[in-house]
Amino acid sequence: MLEQIAAVVGPFVVGLLVGIVAKRLVSAALFLIALFIVLAALGYMTPDQVSAFLQQMGYAAKEAVSYAMRIKELVPYSSAAFLLGLIIGLWKG
Repeated sequence: MLEQIAAVVGPFVVGLLVGIVAKRLVSAALFLIALFIVLAALGYMTPDQVSAFLQQMGYAAKEAVSYAMRIKELVPYSSAAFLLGLIIGLWKG
């Protein structure tokens, strides 16, 4: 009985946490993009500086994708409880 509850609650909690983290990462990325647009528009940053920053972000994104591919095997993304937790995390997180 307890094992069955843990088998449902575990993926739900993991999905909830993944959803919350994903939503906050997207929010932070959008904020940074808006900040750099404003800084470039006001003349505090040159287009070369923005380009260099975007290149660095591209390298960091490649590393993040490779890391995510490695941990993808650990996430129970085919579970309905995980998907429900992910949706709630993205919506309410």
